[in-house]
Formats: sequence, C-alpha cells, structure tokens
Amino acid sequence: MNADETPHDHAEPQRQPQPQQRTLAIAVLTFRRPDDLRVVLPLLVEQLLAVGSRVKGTVLVVDNDPAGSGRSTVDAVTSGMPAGQQHLVDYVHEPTPGIAAARNRALDESRDSDLLVFIDDDERPTPEWLSSLLEVQSATGCAAVAGPVTSEYEIEPGRWITAGRFFERRRLADRTPITVAATNNLLLDMGLVTELDLRFDTTLGVIGGEDTLFTRQIVDGGGTMFWAAGAGVVDVVPRARITKKWVVLRAFSSGNSWSVTSLMLTGGGSVAQLKARLVLTARGLVRAAAGTAQIVAGIVLRSLAHRARGTRTLARGAGMVGGAWGYSYEEYRRA
Repeated sequence: MNADETPHDHAEPQRQPQPQQRTLAIAVLTFRRPDDLRVVLPLLVEQLLAVGSRVKGTVLVVDNDPAGSGRSTVDAVTSGMPAGQQHLVDYVHEPTPGIAAARNRALDESRDSDLLVFIDDDERPTPEWLSSLLEVQSATGCAAVAGPVTSEYEIEPGRWITAGRFFERRRLADRTPITVAATNNLLLDMGLVTELDLRFDTTLGVIGGEDTLFTRQIVDGGGTMFWAAGAGVVDVVPRARITKKWVVLRAFSSGNSWSVTSLMLTGGGSVAQLKARLVLTARGLVRAAAGTAQIVAGIVLRSLAHRARGTRTLARGAGMVGGAWGYSYEEYRRA
C-alpha cells in the first residue's frame, strides 16, 4: 500500500439495498356461484403470475355461504392447477350472512399484506387489470385505486334498458382523483386501512352502500383515491337482473344508500343531522322532478331514451328522499 493510500481506496462499492417485495391478496367473495368460481380463479392466478416480479400475492376466496359450499369448488380448481401454483389460492369460510361481514373477513385475513384487492366472483379481469392497479398505486402512493367495469349479458337487454343506459358505468381519465368507489374493482393500501381502523359497517349488510361508506371514510380520514383506466373488469350480468323491475330498484337503492351513508358520516348533534336530512331531501326532490320532466318529455316526443333515463333519475331521487328520513331498502336481503 502506498503511503498516500487509505484502507478504503480499494474497498468494494456498497450495494444499494433492494426494495422489499410487497405482498398482496386478491379477495374474491362468493355465495353459491360455483360456475363463476371455476372460471375466475385460474384468471386471477394468471394475473398474479404476470406481476410476480413486483409483488408476492395470493388469491383469497371468502365463502359467505353458511353451508360452506364453495370449498369443494375451490379444491377442485386448485387440484387441477400445476403443483407450483396450488399454494396461490387460499379458502376461508365466513358463515355470518351479509357482504359487509365477508369483506371484513377479507380485511382480517389480509392484515399482514401490504395491499388488498377486491373483485367479485362474477367478474372477469382484463389482461392488464392487476398491473394497472399496481402501477397507479405505486406512482401516486394513494390509499386506494378503482377501475372501470364493463357489462356483458347472459341475454340481450331489452330496448328500454339499453336506452336508459342502466348498466353503463363511469369512465375517467387515468389517475383522476376520486372520492367514492365500489369494492367490485378496488385496491387498498392495508397500512392506511389499519391506521384509520376502518371496517365495513355490518348494519349495511343487507342494505348496500357499505363500500360507499368505507371509501368515503378513506377520504374523510385524509387518504387519496385514484382511477386506473387500464384496470378493467367485465361484469357478467345474469338474466335475473336484466329486467325493468331490477334496474329501477337498483337505481332506487343507489340513491337510498347514498343518503343513508351521508347521514352516517355527518358529525355533530341533532341540528347537524336535521340539516343533512333537509339537504339530501332537497337534492333528491330535484332529481325526482328532473326525472319526471324527462319522462313527460319522452311521452310527448315519443322518445324511449327520455322515458327510460327519466325513470332512472326519478328512482334515484326517490331513494335519496327515503334514505334521508330513515327508510332503508334491503337490496341484499336473503330469503
């Protein structure tokens, strides 16, 4: 060693520590839909394998059938997978009825994961679905990411339903900030969910809107949510839902759950609650009046589209008014 050299002159350069691979769970909730499970589980495993260099994940099946009927289907599907993939699917049984209880079970089972993704058992992910959700979350560091849903039908909808656009969902530019989202296509940062101590409200289990309340609570708690335009899923609509009665009641339910959850988020005492009820009533009445006017215009102009869309707007407004004063439509009540 020369006199002007130090022991560090020939030291190996220090390597930068590699970022730890994040963990992820894809929760698919199910209730007596074996055919849907057989189709969607292999697709979700494919999604995990495609992003395997970025996250370490599993598919979590939450069976909400008290009889646990989904277990045999999951066992049959996994037994047909290559040996190296069978461990990617887990099954848990949540016998407590209601979608909120099933979602809470998914939260509990995923508490050690960095990320949790919800998808319905009757949906099919597009090829870039999971990758797009992860990309937006990684780029923004947000608490939640939601993506678009496109409907496909078991039977072709009637002209009135098509004209009313009852199954058309919102479309936004990529990384648009959002303030509310459904859980049929949603990624959550479990660190923030734990920090805010968030749960799905089980009192909404048969009413619906538990996902509306949950995601609005994320924003109220200081979290951010963004839209992933490339994270699409296809919703397979069964024939039982492609009826005038079902779509109108769904519009009513949507307005109803918005008012119910808005009141639940309202702080303060009776004065604040009364003010919120009056505001929701006014907004609901405006919608109902606009819908009625559109129906009348449709009759005069002989426009099927005006009549159908007016009915949808009227139903949503009526649901808002009912929810403002304590009526809760039990959309998911089981016989």
